[in-house]
Amino acid sequence: MCAELAAVARLSDAAETACPQLFVSGTAPDLANPKLASRVRELCYSEFAVLHSGVTRTPLWSAEHLTRAQVDAARVLDREGTFHPDPHLPKRERAELTDYARSGFDRGHMAPSGDMPDRQAQQESFSLANIVPQNPDNNRDLWSDIEAVARTLARREGEIYVVTGPIFQGEDLQQLNERVLVPTHVFKAIYVPRRQKAGAYVAPNAPGDAWKAVSIAALEQLTGIDVFPALPAEIKITAMALPNPDPPRRKPRARRDERHPVEQIPFRERRPAE
Repeated sequence: MCAELAAVARLSDAAETACPQLFVSGTAPDLANPKLASRVRELCYSEFAVLHSGVTRTPLWSAEHLTRAQVDAARVLDREGTFHPDPHLPKRERAELTDYARSGFDRGHMAPSGDMPDRQAQQESFSLANIVPQNPDNNRDLWSDIEAVARTLARREGEIYVVTGPIFQGEDLQQLNERVLVPTHVFKAIYVPRRQKAGAYVAPNAPGDAWKAVSIAALEQLTGIDVFPALPAEIKITAMALPNPDPPRRKPRARRDERHPVEQIPFRERRPAE
Protein backbone atom coordinates (compact mmCIF):
# COMPACT_ATOMS: atom_id res chain seq x y z
CA MET A 1 0.00 0.00 0.00
CA CYS A 2 2.63 2.57 1.01
CA ALA A 3 4.61 1.82 -2.13
CA GLU A 4 1.66 3.06 -4.18
CA LEU A 5 2.38 6.57 -2.96
CA ALA A 6 5.44 6.47 -5.19
CA ALA A 7 3.39 5.98 -8.35
CA VAL A 8 3.80 8.91 -10.73
CA ALA A 9 0.77 10.37 -12.51
CA ARG A 10 -0.11 13.54 -14.38
CA LEU A 11 -0.86 16.56 -12.18
CA SER A 12 -3.23 18.27 -14.60
CA ASP A 13 -6.36 16.49 -13.39
CA ALA A 14 -5.60 17.47 -9.78
CA ALA A 15 -5.04 21.13 -10.72
CA GLU A 16 -8.37 21.57 -12.53
CA THR A 17 -11.38 22.47 -10.42
CA ALA A 18 -15.15 22.53 -10.74
CA CYS A 19 -15.60 24.77 -7.69
CA PRO A 20 -13.27 27.80 -8.10
CA GLN A 21 -15.28 29.89 -5.64
CA LEU A 22 -13.68 27.98 -2.77
CA PHE A 23 -10.08 28.83 -3.66
CA VAL A 24 -7.84 31.91 -3.69
CA SER A 25 -8.24 33.49 -7.15
CA GLY A 26 -10.18 30.40 -8.19
CA THR A 27 -7.04 28.24 -8.19
CA ALA A 28 -7.11 24.88 -6.41
CA PRO A 29 -4.10 23.54 -4.48
CA ASP A 30 -1.40 22.12 -6.71
CA LEU A 31 0.25 18.75 -6.20
CA ALA A 32 3.88 19.83 -6.47
CA ASN A 33 5.00 16.26 -5.73
CA PRO A 34 3.88 13.94 -8.57
CA LYS A 35 4.10 10.94 -6.24
CA LEU A 36 0.83 12.07 -4.65
CA ALA A 37 -1.14 12.19 -7.88
CA SER A 38 -2.13 8.55 -8.26
CA ARG A 39 -5.90 7.97 -8.17
CA VAL A 40 -6.93 11.44 -7.04
CA ARG A 41 -10.45 12.81 -7.48
CA GLU A 42 -11.81 16.26 -6.71
CA LEU A 43 -15.14 16.37 -4.90
CA CYS A 44 -17.01 19.68 -4.75
CA TYR A 45 -19.53 20.03 -1.95
CA SER A 46 -21.73 23.02 -1.16
CA GLU A 47 -19.27 24.75 1.23
CA PHE A 48 -15.95 22.92 0.80
CA ALA A 49 -13.95 20.87 -1.67
CA VAL A 50 -11.81 17.77 -1.23
CA LEU A 51 -9.03 16.17 -3.24
CA HIS A 52 -9.43 12.50 -2.37
CA SER A 53 -6.72 9.89 -2.77
CA GLY A 54 -7.66 6.34 -3.68
CA VAL A 55 -4.24 5.28 -2.38
CA THR A 56 -4.52 6.66 1.16
CA ARG A 57 -8.34 6.50 1.13
CA THR A 58 -8.35 9.92 2.78
CA PRO A 59 -8.42 13.47 1.51
CA LEU A 60 -5.07 14.97 0.55
CA TRP A 61 -6.65 18.34 1.29
CA SER A 62 -10.00 19.91 2.13
CA ALA A 63 -10.51 23.56 1.17
CA GLU A 64 -12.91 26.24 2.40
CA HIS A 65 -13.67 29.90 1.79
CA LEU A 66 -14.73 30.72 5.32
CA THR A 67 -16.68 33.97 5.82
CA ARG A 68 -18.09 35.85 8.80
CA ALA A 69 -21.65 35.11 7.66
CA GLN A 70 -20.89 31.41 7.36
CA VAL A 71 -19.38 31.24 10.86
CA ASP A 72 -22.31 33.17 12.36
CA ALA A 73 -24.76 30.74 10.77
CA ALA A 74 -22.76 27.73 11.95
CA ARG A 75 -22.70 29.02 15.55
CA VAL A 76 -26.47 28.66 15.95
CA LEU A 77 -26.66 25.26 14.24
CA ASP A 78 -26.67 22.18 16.45
CA ARG A 79 -24.02 19.65 15.51
CA GLU A 80 -25.67 16.79 13.68
CA GLY A 81 -24.50 14.38 11.04
CA THR A 82 -23.94 10.75 10.16
CA PHE A 83 -20.60 9.42 8.98
CA HIS A 84 -20.94 7.72 5.61
CA PRO A 85 -18.80 6.39 2.75
CA ASP A 86 -18.90 8.76 -0.19
CA PRO A 87 -21.07 7.35 -3.00
CA HIS A 88 -19.20 9.43 -5.59
CA LEU A 89 -16.05 7.36 -5.08
CA PRO A 90 -15.33 3.85 -6.37
CA LYS A 91 -15.69 1.32 -3.57
CA ARG A 92 -12.14 0.07 -3.99
CA GLU A 93 -10.78 3.61 -3.46
CA ARG A 94 -12.91 4.85 -0.57
CA ALA A 95 -12.92 4.31 3.17
CA GLU A 96 -15.77 2.39 4.75
CA LEU A 97 -17.23 2.66 8.25
CA THR A 98 -15.87 -0.80 9.02
CA ASP A 99 -12.32 0.47 8.44
CA TYR A 100 -12.63 2.78 11.46
CA ALA A 101 -14.60 0.41 13.71
CA ARG A 102 -12.71 -0.40 16.93
CA SER A 103 -9.54 1.13 15.47
CA GLY A 104 -8.78 3.43 18.41
CA PHE A 105 -8.79 6.44 16.06
CA ASP A 106 -11.38 9.19 15.72
CA ARG A 107 -12.93 9.93 12.37
CA GLY A 108 -11.33 13.37 12.15
CA HIS A 109 -12.93 16.04 9.96
CA MET A 110 -10.59 18.04 7.74
CA ALA A 111 -13.26 20.60 6.79
CA PRO A 112 -14.93 20.81 10.24
CA SER A 113 -18.64 20.29 10.73
CA GLY A 114 -18.45 23.32 13.05
CA ASP A 115 -17.73 25.52 10.01
CA MET A 116 -20.84 24.45 8.12
CA PRO A 117 -23.71 26.99 7.93
CA ASP A 118 -26.62 24.66 7.10
CA ARG A 119 -27.79 21.07 7.40
CA GLN A 120 -26.79 20.08 3.89
CA ALA A 121 -23.21 21.27 4.28
CA GLN A 122 -22.99 19.78 7.75
CA GLN A 123 -24.07 16.35 6.55
CA GLU A 124 -21.68 16.57 3.60
CA SER A 125 -18.81 17.17 6.02
CA PHE A 126 -19.44 13.72 7.52
CA SER A 127 -18.46 12.03 4.26
CA LEU A 128 -15.50 9.73 4.86
CA ALA A 129 -13.89 11.49 1.88
CA ASN A 130 -13.39 14.43 4.29
CA ILE A 131 -12.08 12.27 7.14
CA VAL A 132 -8.68 10.99 8.31
CA PRO A 133 -7.82 8.60 11.15
CA GLN A 134 -7.02 11.06 13.94
CA ASN A 135 -5.68 10.49 17.41
CA PRO A 136 -8.65 11.08 19.77
CA ASP A 137 -6.68 13.34 22.11
CA ASN A 138 -5.45 15.47 19.20
CA ASN A 139 -8.85 15.62 17.51
CA ARG A 140 -10.87 16.57 20.58
CA ASP A 141 -8.55 19.10 22.20
CA LEU A 142 -5.68 20.82 20.35
CA TRP A 143 -7.13 20.38 16.87
CA SER A 144 -10.58 21.45 18.01
CA ASP A 145 -9.00 24.62 19.41
CA ILE A 146 -7.16 25.28 16.14
CA GLU A 147 -10.45 24.93 14.26
CA ALA A 148 -12.02 27.44 16.66
CA VAL A 149 -9.13 29.86 16.06
CA ALA A 150 -9.82 29.71 12.30
CA ARG A 151 -13.47 30.58 12.86
CA THR A 152 -12.50 33.48 15.11
CA LEU A 153 -10.15 34.77 12.42
CA ALA A 154 -12.90 34.52 9.79
CA ARG A 155 -15.28 36.55 11.97
CA ARG A 156 -12.66 39.17 12.77
CA GLU A 157 -11.26 39.55 9.25
CA GLY A 158 -14.49 39.02 7.31
CA GLU A 159 -13.15 36.13 5.23
CA ILE A 160 -10.27 33.67 5.11
CA TYR A 161 -9.26 30.79 2.89
CA VAL A 162 -8.46 27.52 4.64
CA VAL A 163 -6.83 24.32 3.40
CA THR A 164 -6.60 21.41 5.84
CA GLY A 165 -5.05 18.01 5.36
CA PRO A 166 -2.92 15.08 6.50
CA ILE A 167 0.85 14.64 6.28
CA PHE A 168 2.31 11.19 5.68
CA GLN A 169 5.97 11.01 6.69
CA GLY A 170 8.17 7.96 6.40
CA GLU A 171 7.76 4.60 4.73
CA ASP A 172 6.32 2.50 7.56
CA LEU A 173 2.86 4.08 7.82
CA GLN A 174 0.13 2.62 10.00
CA GLN A 175 -3.04 1.44 8.26
CA LEU A 176 -6.60 0.83 9.37
CA ASN A 177 -7.94 -2.51 8.21
CA GLU A 178 -4.97 -2.70 5.80
CA ARG A 179 -6.72 -0.03 3.72
CA VAL A 180 -6.75 3.50 5.20
CA LEU A 181 -3.41 5.20 5.84
CA VAL A 182 -2.95 6.96 9.18
CA PRO A 183 -1.29 10.39 8.89
CA THR A 184 1.70 11.18 11.04
CA HIS A 185 0.71 14.87 11.22
CA VAL A 186 -2.12 17.20 10.28
CA PHE A 187 -2.00 20.76 8.95
CA LYS A 188 -4.31 23.74 8.60
CA ALA A 189 -3.21 26.53 6.25
CA ILE A 190 -4.85 29.96 6.42
CA TYR A 191 -4.75 32.95 4.07
CA VAL A 192 -6.19 36.31 5.19
CA PRO A 193 -6.93 38.43 2.10
CA ARG A 194 -7.41 41.68 4.02
CA ARG A 195 -3.92 41.41 5.50
CA GLN A 196 -2.29 39.67 2.53
CA LYS A 197 -0.69 37.18 4.92
CA ALA A 198 -0.69 33.40 5.23
CA GLY A 199 0.64 30.63 7.43
CA ALA A 200 -0.10 27.11 8.60
CA TYR A 201 -0.49 25.13 11.79
CA VAL A 202 1.23 21.74 11.80
CA ALA A 203 0.72 19.24 14.62
CA PRO A 204 1.65 15.58 15.22
CA ASN A 205 -1.26 13.17 14.96
CA ALA A 206 -0.56 12.15 18.54
CA PRO A 207 -1.46 13.12 22.12
CA GLY A 208 -0.20 16.45 23.44
CA ASP A 209 -0.19 20.17 22.80
CA ALA A 210 2.71 20.40 20.34
CA TRP A 211 2.22 22.51 17.22
CA LYS A 212 4.25 24.67 14.89
CA ALA A 213 3.46 27.68 12.71
CA VAL A 214 5.14 27.40 9.30
CA SER A 215 5.14 29.37 6.08
CA ILE A 216 3.20 28.18 3.04
CA ALA A 217 6.53 27.52 1.30
CA ALA A 218 7.71 25.38 4.22
CA LEU A 219 4.40 23.52 4.24
CA GLU A 220 4.89 22.65 0.58
CA GLN A 221 8.24 21.08 1.46
CA LEU A 222 6.56 18.96 4.13
CA THR A 223 3.49 17.91 2.15
CA GLY A 224 4.36 18.14 -1.54
CA ILE A 225 1.28 20.37 -1.92
CA ASP A 226 1.19 24.07 -2.81
CA VAL A 227 -1.99 24.90 -0.94
CA PHE A 228 -2.28 28.48 -2.26
CA PRO A 229 -0.67 28.46 -5.73
CA ALA A 230 -2.16 31.84 -6.68
CA LEU A 231 -0.29 33.69 -3.91
CA PRO A 232 2.93 35.54 -4.75
CA ALA A 233 6.19 34.11 -3.46
CA GLU A 234 6.73 36.90 -0.95
CA ILE A 235 3.56 35.90 0.91
CA LYS A 236 4.39 32.21 0.81
CA ILE A 237 7.88 32.49 2.28
CA THR A 238 6.85 34.34 5.46
CA ALA A 239 4.64 32.71 8.09
CA MET A 240 2.01 35.05 9.50
CA ALA A 241 1.73 35.28 13.29
CA LEU A 242 -0.97 32.72 13.89
CA PRO A 243 -3.02 32.98 17.11
CA ASN A 244 -2.07 30.65 19.92
CA PRO A 245 -4.78 27.98 20.39
CA ASP A 246 -6.72 28.27 23.60
CA PRO A 247 -4.94 26.73 26.62
CA PRO A 248 -6.16 23.40 28.02
CA ARG A 249 -9.48 23.82 29.77
CA ARG A 250 -10.53 20.49 31.25
CA LYS A 251 -7.60 18.39 32.34
CA PRO A 252 -3.79 18.31 32.49
CA ARG A 253 -2.37 17.53 29.08
CA ALA A 254 0.11 14.77 28.24
CA ARG A 255 3.36 15.97 26.73
CA ARG A 256 3.88 15.48 23.02
CA ASP A 257 5.05 12.14 21.73
CA GLU A 258 8.66 12.63 20.64
CA ARG A 259 8.28 9.76 18.18
CA HIS A 260 6.21 11.99 15.88
CA PRO A 261 8.34 15.08 15.10
CA VAL A 262 8.14 16.87 11.78
CA GLU A 263 11.63 16.66 10.33
CA GLN A 264 13.74 19.74 11.08
CA ILE A 265 10.81 21.61 12.63
CA PRO A 266 10.85 22.06 16.40
CA PHE A 267 7.43 22.06 18.02
CA ARG A 268 6.35 24.17 20.94
CA GLU A 269 3.89 23.56 23.68
CA ARG A 270 0.92 25.86 24.03
CA ARG A 271 1.55 28.83 26.27
CA PRO A 272 -0.55 29.32 29.41
CA ALA A 273 -3.20 32.01 29.26
CA GLU A 274 -1.89 35.46 30.17
